[in-house]
Amino acid sequence: MHEHQTIPIPPTTNTARKKILVCVTGLSPQIVTETLFALSVAQSPSWIPDEIWLITTQRGADNARLMLLSDEPGWFHRLRQDWGLPPMAFDASRICILQDHAGQPLDDIRDDQDNQRAADGIADLVRRLSEDPDTEIHASIAGGRKTMGFFMGYAMSLWGRPQDRLSHVLVSSPFESRSEFFYPTPTPHIIPARAPGQDPLDASTAKVWLGDIPFVRLRSLLPVSITEQNSGFAQAVAAANQALDQIDLTIDTAQSCVRINHHQIALPPMQIGLLCLLAWRCKHQLPPLPAPSKEGDDPEWKQQARQTLRLAMGDMHIPGSLDARLNDKEPIGNTFSQQLSKMEKTLRNSGALPLSGLIARENIGTRGRQQGYRLKLQAERVRIVQTT
Repeated sequence: MHEHQTIPIPPTTNTARKKILVCVTGLSPQIVTETLFALSVAQSPSWIPDEIWLITTQRGADNARLMLLSDEPGWFHRLRQDWGLPPMAFDASRICILQDHAGQPLDDIRDDQDNQRAADGIADLVRRLSEDPDTEIHASIAGGRKTMGFFMGYAMSLWGRPQDRLSHVLVSSPFESRSEFFYPTPTPHIIPARAPGQDPLDASTAKVWLGDIPFVRLRSLLPVSITEQNSGFAQAVAAANQALDQIDLTIDTAQSCVRINHHQIALPPMQIGLLCLLAWRCKHQLPPLPAPSKEGDDPEWKQQARQTLRLAMGDMHIPGSLDARLNDKEPIGNTFSQQLSKMEKTLRNSGALPLSGLIARENIGTRGRQQGYRLKLQAERVRIVQTT
């Protein structure tokens, strides 16, 4: 979860994907056994998890340990025994307890600050579990406060992969309102009436099934700094929103940096110069810039590039490293493509550009050249400035 979260996640060693069930619960741990039954017994083909993770409050964790993992009643163990399910890694070490701003366990979620901590805790667990490509996650939104289910669903949108699923478990009436019900039993099991107006029930007659929930996967839009670090729920949401919003690009030639929306990133002078080539063409809505030759000198391309840089930056501000390459006799094609790729990687890793890329590469077929380069931006959102 945050720095104080010490529960380790063992690496996957099997060749097949490890199946991981993740649940959020409040005071009703039945969500775990009901979901496990629906996945492992009720549906065909079955999906039997290798391990189960539970995220909850302190009171929820206490209830789960007493009701699911104890010797008696031990409903998790009884479910496995009743239905002949194989061993699964689920014990107290896989119950993650939400923590408040001071690192103390949360008894309940009562205010906005508790909500934020719950969001961060749920999102971080999903992020960490999804780091291993050889796993598949089935997450349930059925338990806990309504906000906890929402945060679980949103965390799956942020970090879920193609192999991951999201669901809500459904239980037939009147079993869904009986705290003594944990799963349909293979033989009759009587749940006695505990209150006036209640009838005794037979757990073996209950129906449990899953409602599969489609979700939008945004993981590919997030920068490495978000997907691989403990960034927090709000920061990940902001990065996803930025990826879906319009991008404003400002190139500051004097400071050798770019500003993308509210992010400022320093770049080497040669990369600034090459970006200016593309930015100037974008501002003037010109066709893609043909790629220079990689096989031999390309004096015509170099001359046109130098003319564009004079218009974009002014003759005195053309970076010396780029000016030298434009004036020598060596092929510039490899330098051009390598520097643009390095620049894009720097921008993506900084979190400033959580997109598939800033630069579009297109087949243009001009004078034997097969590739052209352009910025994937609107002309009015590109600026070239010189601040001192």
